[in-house]
Amino acid sequence: MKGRSVIGGAIALLLLATGATSAAFAQDALQPYQLVRSLQLIQDRIAGGDHAALPMQAKLLEMIDARMRDANAEDFKEPKNFRALLVYGMSGGNPVTVATAASRAMTDPQSLAIAKGVVAYLNGRPAEAIDMLKPIDPMSVPADIGAFLALVKGSLLAADDPAQALALLDEARLLSPGTLVEEAALRRSVGIAAAQGDAARFALASTQYVASYLYSPYASQFADAFVSGVITLHMAISQDKIADITSMMDPEREKVIYLRIARRAAIDGMTELSAFAAAKAELDRNGSSQDDPRTQLYSSLSTMTSASVDEVRSKLGKIDRGKLSQNDRDLLDAAQAVAGEVVAPVKTPAKAEAAPAASKGDGAKEAVEASADPANADLPPVEGAMPDQPAVASSGPPVPASNPPVASGDPVKDAPPAASPPSAQPLARTTAETPAGAPMQADAAPVVQASAPGTSNAQDPIDAAVASARRQLDQIDQLLGAAPK
Repeated sequence: MKGRSVIGGAIALLLLATGATSAAFAQDALQPYQLVRSLQLIQDRIAGGDHAALPMQAKLLEMIDARMRDANAEDFKEPKNFRALLVYGMSGGNPVTVATAASRAMTDPQSLAIAKGVVAYLNGRPAEAIDMLKPIDPMSVPADIGAFLALVKGSLLAADDPAQALALLDEARLLSPGTLVEEAALRRSVGIAAAQGDAARFALASTQYVASYLYSPYASQFADAFVSGVITLHMAISQDKIADITSMMDPEREKVIYLRIARRAAIDGMTELSAFAAAKAELDRNGSSQDDPRTQLYSSLSTMTSASVDEVRSKLGKIDRGKLSQNDRDLLDAAQAVAGEVVAPVKTPAKAEAAPAASKGDGAKEAVEASADPANADLPPVEGAMPDQPAVASSGPPVPASNPPVASGDPVKDAPPAASPPSAQPLARTTAETPAGAPMQADAAPVVQASAPGTSNAQDPIDAAVASARRQLDQIDQLLGAAPK
């Protein structure tokens, strides 16, 4: 570790120097494995929350790419240099550089097979990559490439063999604790465990991630997986366990997580979970109300059919629309339209009013359906709240361009932000992620429908109005209970 720190310090000094001469000197004077070890040191600092190291990582990746392109067969006679090439590739390196350098190397067949598998992986050919890498046991190769190999294989097998994928991700963590490899392995484990319905594994991985990597620049991807997992496992994971995990976060991150859970749960018709999350988001850790209009909206949606209509209308009417996003304003409009139908004056004849009532219901339906679209489910800034981040997929490897310019820097191609974000970057992001599993539909049953009478007298204006109101409440229940499309 001391030698690695010395190398990292030397690279840092070189990067601080200006001009092409310093960069060229670093590339020529250092062996490929020295440059890659320095890259790993910087990535580990980034995983721990040192966002200021992001620009240094980008510069080092450029230097490594140039050094690997210039490397010759003599360079790769040193096994550490060829393993460094593999680590560079599995860290999200340029597949063209990896393929070109590997073609010049004289090494053992297994190492060449790993190189071919990595190139296939980086070029978006997962089936070919699995075929090349599946026979190779990460625990049987040197540890400096074993951890990365386990991470790549675990990511590739996440959909087809999730149990094996989780085992491989555990191996990656075992071989490389406290590093960006472990951060990525934990992050992927959260989403896979949720998809498998394994609440215990989901809670354990989430707890471990928050304890060690809450300030990683990739933590927003963890937030996506965590929120989706809570929704997917809402019948299997207790509210106390959710509270235990979020209590390890700083107050702002905790609030944003609960806001996202409350919104998703309200749209999916999970009234108990929505009410719990809204209440958690509304109160700070001292028990004082934060008066956030989003929590007021989401808690109102969760009690639309169980509370007094007048009480809900009054609460909705007090919400500051100016602090809501357009999509949340659509939700507010839909809720107010439905609540208004319930208390609308009775008019005769009933048949003449049936069409307008249905028209209003259709408008409410369109508004809720539009806001239920995950692409629209944003949480905009509110006074005192941190802004959201753009969404990025939380699991599975993205498909890179056939000839990307230079590496991204994160293991298995999770690109970090281009510029160094503030150290207190929020976990919040839009909820445009692909859920880890389809939301359970147990909560989708209409609440009002169960208590509504089987028939009504269509000739009686009062009965017709009551029946219409019940239909509208039934409609909002079904809309809120539907999974986002």
